[in-house]
Amino acid sequence: MTFFENMQEAQKIFIELGKSFSIGFVPTMGALHAGHLSLVEKAKTENDKVVVSIFLNPTQFNNEEDLKKYPTHLEKDLGLLSEVGVDFVLLPSFENIYPENYGYRVHEDKNSKILCGKERPGHFDGVLTIVLKLLMISQAHRAYFGEKDYQQLKLIQGLCRAFFIPTEIIPCPIARDEKGLALSSRNQRLSPQGIESARKFAKLLAQSKPLNEIMQDLKNENIQVEYLQEEWHRRFGAVHVENVRLIDNVPI
Repeated sequence: MTFFENMQEAQKIFIELGKSFSIGFVPTMGALHAGHLSLVEKAKTENDKVVVSIFLNPTQFNNEEDLKKYPTHLEKDLGLLSEVGVDFVLLPSFENIYPENYGYRVHEDKNSKILCGKERPGHFDGVLTIVLKLLMISQAHRAYFGEKDYQQLKLIQGLCRAFFIPTEIIPCPIARDEKGLALSSRNQRLSPQGIESARKFAKLLAQSKPLNEIMQDLKNENIQVEYLQEEWHRRFGAVHVENVRLIDNVPI
């Protein structure tokens, strides 16, 4: 693998590379799991070259404690990416990718205000800004995003339409464990008992019941509910298990 810490240098190389090869891109915040690797594998089947970024983006965290507790395992992550045959890894510093110190940012005024956006002010400004930067740096023909962050996916698709970004955004199904729990880096912060509670959340969310009944079922399991809501023909939920915020969604 080739590593880049300087994003200006990386962009110059990818501009030239993209003239001869198709580029697939998978953005991550690290703490990689099988869900991330499934995106990489799909990118490999559809492109000549694959770029992965690892950057724990502070601008999308509205809770400083949440940022501090986010798991980081860089050496392990790089080993996993090497094993699956990634070509390039972007490892920007905050100063390099935000040379203006986040003075310029992307703001969406509708779909970013519901669901996770309602509960996390400024979160999607940070998401959209970093994704725009990474798409411009990687010059990707295709970029891969999991449907677990479905609201994020919708906003990034809208970002590309609004700013005439030629990158094709590829949605990828939610990766789940053998008991239906959506894979997430945050799961690494849960105890075995917390994992079982998180699996109950996933199971209850998928049941064909009214939202108020699911809400009560979750409360009966001592799972703190942030929201349950239906949008875009999907049911969305955010809960807190052992002070860890988890999200999931299912089609309806």
